[in-house]
Amino acid sequence: MFDVPLDVYPVGRLDFDSEGLLVLTNDKKINNELLNPAFQHTREYWVQVDGEISALAIQQLQNGVAISVDGRTYQTRPCKVAAFKTPPVVPERNPPIRVRKNIPTSWLKMTLTEGKNRQVRKMTAAVGFPTLRLIRFRIEKCTIEGLQPGEMRLLTRGELLHYLFPNRNDLHKAGN
Repeated sequence: MFDVPLDVYPVGRLDFDSEGLLVLTNDKKINNELLNPAFQHTREYWVQVDGEISALAIQQLQNGVAISVDGRTYQTRPCKVAAFKTPPVVPERNPPIRVRKNIPTSWLKMTLTEGKNRQVRKMTAAVGFPTLRLIRFRIEKCTIEGLQPGEMRLLTRGELLHYLFPNRNDLHKAGN
């Protein structure tokens, strides 16, 4: 168990029904870099949807779809979407998602460079496949691989910069 200092906060958010990677830091520069949409950090989500996903729905997601953001229509940026051939190995969810034996589910890998509120859920619903389970697997090169729900891994500032900003030499300089 980690003793998290009082000045450490999550960068970004996961809604109550979502799981996965959450970066905690007290470094204001890292916080700003990750939250600034101009930097377009890749975020990979593993998404279980209701129904057997179609190739057309995957193409629509890849091209971007219209969703509602703050009461306005927003066209999402193009993103990478692929269906898992077999479901990914993930810990059981507590509480479990609803199970309907007669309706199949599909797992998708979605890689986005933007992060609007509940965006992935809104995107899959827009193409007719509501999200059942949503796991943020990675941000840039930083993943949850090897971690169980509720576990944390302490990274040095250098490791964090390496994983989150692999191509930003200006941030890797000493003193930044």
